[in-house]
Amino acid sequence: MMNATQKQQLIVFGEDWGAHPSSTQHLIRHLGDDYEVIWVNSIGLRRPRLTRHDLLRLCRKLMTRVGASAQRTSQQGAQDAAPCRLINPLVIPLFGSRWVRQLNAALLKRQLTPYIRKDSALILWSSLPSMADLVGRLGERGVVYYCGDDFRSLAGVDHGPIAAMESELAGKADKIFVASETLGNRFAAAKTEWLPHGVDYRLFSSPQPRPEDLPAEGPVAGFYGSVSEWFDVELMSHCARALPHWTFVVIGAVQTDVGPLRRLDNVRLLGPRPHHELPAYAQHWRASLLPFRRNGQIMACNPLKLREYMAAGASIVSTRFPAVESYSDLLRIADSAADFVDALKQIEACPFHASANRLRKAAAQESWSQRAQTVKHCLKQFAHSAAQLDAKCEQPNKAAHSSLI
Repeated sequence: MMNATQKQQLIVFGEDWGAHPSSTQHLIRHLGDDYEVIWVNSIGLRRPRLTRHDLLRLCRKLMTRVGASAQRTSQQGAQDAAPCRLINPLVIPLFGSRWVRQLNAALLKRQLTPYIRKDSALILWSSLPSMADLVGRLGERGVVYYCGDDFRSLAGVDHGPIAAMESELAGKADKIFVASETLGNRFAAAKTEWLPHGVDYRLFSSPQPRPEDLPAEGPVAGFYGSVSEWFDVELMSHCARALPHWTFVVIGAVQTDVGPLRRLDNVRLLGPRPHHELPAYAQHWRASLLPFRRNGQIMACNPLKLREYMAAGASIVSTRFPAVESYSDLLRIADSAADFVDALKQIEACPFHASANRLRKAAAQESWSQRAQTVKHCLKQFAHSAAQLDAKCEQPNKAAHSSLI
């Protein structure tokens, strides 16, 4: 039985800590005071290729492999310091082979077992479908699957094997949290709960100075995040041409062809910025943008930046997808490029503070701290069930001991 002074252990399988501010990392920051968290960096979701990106990532993995058990800071430094033990696992990144998957499960068990207390009432939390084969091997008392993305539509993922592993993991999980209601439709309703993304409200609502590289003249419309195939380059270029007195700022790593944007004088591609610097931009541009294409991934997504935009206070314009429908009274939803342009014109004609207070008030009710309370309630139920099981196991032992006296 777990000592009353010890924390229950929680092993979390997620992306590389500090690589980007994921919903899982936000939640775990709020669980660290109540649980002994062991964070296992990503074992990947796709077959690696001989590209510069994949080779650099492999080198980083190998370099951090030594001494990983003691590591508590990310590659980005103290700002993203991990409130938990970090493990950089050694596995084979091939998911199409059942044999390799079983080997990976055995490798992971061997690497994680030294950190697991026998009395820990261990809970496994996986934000990745690829952990399906490890379930049941570590003596865990509960399994949580946190589905924050549509992995079956995610670009660059081996969709067939990942879909099979997700179905297997969902079947084994005791509890499933989903970031969007669309994602929840594929899992058993009895154990699935919608857990919308939250926001670091204090970070995004606290006043920040205007960044020096943000244009000071004329209205500015901005976007931050990954500039990938779901980012509607054609829509953005149409808006920039239709509104030449506006400046369109794009912050983030570019992973798709943005040639049409580079050719426009009123578009600024600033590249990535650390997460803690984003509020300064979002607070000082006139409109925050969600210019997404309609594809499977976007139809199932619940973008982190939506509530961050709300907390920052600038008016929001979005293309239409399910996650924004419930906020239609707070933002402008466009069904066409012309609608998008009209929405920006309307924003320009309104005082900034007309919508800022309403947006911030709504965002204040959706903090990560509040989301974490929902998770804590679930995990406490696991702990209660484990304690009951321990008590039942002890009763026969006590009876046997009494019969020998």
